[in-house]
Amino acid sequence: MGGNSVTFTFRDAIDILIVAFVIYRVINAVQGTRVTTLVKGLAIIFGSRVVARALNLQTVSWLLDQATTSVLVALPVVFYPELRRGLEQIGTGRLFARFGARGEEQINVLIHDVVRAAARMSEVKTGALFVFERAISLEEYVQTGVKLDAESSVELFMSIFRPETPLHDGAVILAGGRVASAGSVLPLTDKRLEGSLGTRHRAAVGISEQTDAVVVVVSEETGTISLAIDGRLRRYLSPARLREQLTYYLSEGGEG
Repeated sequence: MGGNSVTFTFRDAIDILIVAFVIYRVINAVQGTRVTTLVKGLAIIFGSRVVARALNLQTVSWLLDQATTSVLVALPVVFYPELRRGLEQIGTGRLFARFGARGEEQINVLIHDVVRAAARMSEVKTGALFVFERAISLEEYVQTGVKLDAESSVELFMSIFRPETPLHDGAVILAGGRVASAGSVLPLTDKRLEGSLGTRHRAAVGISEQTDAVVVVVSEETGTISLAIDGRLRRYLSPARLREQLTYYLSEGGEG
């Protein structure tokens, strides 16, 4: 009795593992972003098309076909920030790499100073915005502010974000273990945030959508400390929790 036998080889196992890993990394990268909502919407449209064709609803099928075509054509425009970010992550190896070479001692100093400054500003309800550069360069945003190239200190941060100073409304960008700039302008997110969240929080989420930066924001209305990463905002962090999160994402090259 003849038949074709299927042989599962070690190469096949490697092939499957690589595909599974890539799918996992892509899902992990888009989780919590606008892409997640898009995928749900496309799933509904495609499911509706299947049902419409099964029931021979020609007009509905035609409308769904047109909607699918329009959505696919609009994708590169609507999701340009996400596409750009994904390509930058691939170019820097960030999409697959977990650990990166960086000066741990300098990073630890920055974390220590930012946490202390954020805690003090939280107590007195002084707004602040700290942006930590990771694999993707933030040089274009450094250019929008005042270049400092200074060593970090709590006193420096308190001075920058004092309400009467001209730089307090912008962001401090931390790169290469130093304070690269102050008063930098960041892109704002298109996401719908809670009504109480203002421009600082929109900027924090915006830069984390377009780059792999880790962003600390202190609310001047409530003193709440938040962390933005991968387009997601984590609120109501204590100084201890903030230190823990920054240490993970920066010192250990953690990912959201």
